[in-house]
Amino acid sequence: MTINMVYITAGRKEEAETIGRELVTGKLAACVNLIDNMNSIYFWEGKLQNDSEVILIAKTVEALVPKLIEKVKAIHSYDCPCIISLPVSDGNPAFLEWIAGEVKA
Repeated sequence: MTINMVYITAGRKEEAETIGRELVTGKLAACVNLIDNMNSIYFWEGKLQNDSEVILIAKTVEALVPKLIEKVKAIHSYDCPCIISLPVSDGNPAFLEWIAGEVKA
């Protein structure tokens, strides 16, 4: 079973907490870390933006990534939320097994 870490950004801590709770209680992620006060510089609709955002890192299994993406898109306030999944190639076997055991694959 492949473990994935899913990187997501949100505009406010409250929204990030809501998304994190939904993913964990819905068994789409075993754990979601929140990193507040990240600064993002990007172009959106032709304008240069410089915004404070919150990073979410969700730990899940590869099979649940499509459902996780759909859930985040359904509750996220952004028109085009950043949701990027990265496979985990190695790690503490006990922790990886814990992730797999906590989600509903």
